[in-house]
Amino acid sequence: MDPDAVARAFVEHYYTTFDANRAGLANLYQEGSMLTFEGQKIQGSQNIVAKLTSLPFQQCQHNITTVDCQPSGAGGMLVFVSGTLQLAGEQHALKFSQLFVRRHVFIFSLENY
Repeated sequence: MDPDAVARAFVEHYYTTFDANRAGLANLYQEGSMLTFEGQKIQGSQNIVAKLTSLPFQQCQHNITTVDCQPSGAGGMLVFVSGTLQLAGEQHALKFSQLFVRRHVFIFSLENY
């Protein structure tokens, strides 16, 4: 399968889930996963989801501008995402970027996304 298609499917699934139900992201992280958010390092699925669900906004909409990916060692993938984040009640969108390091690439069924 095309790595770009896998990356796009992952990104679509991740941000759709983030926008609708951040707690639903737990199965995308493992206990060895790490999130760095504004300088704070958070490790483990439960801790990462706790951080994401504690962000000071309840409703948001991600608008993805770019999804760039490249293979990394042992079947992994680096996925760089940039775009805007529109918070409910706010006039101006915030710019964001995020880098995912996928150690083991799993195939998404593109029919489901």
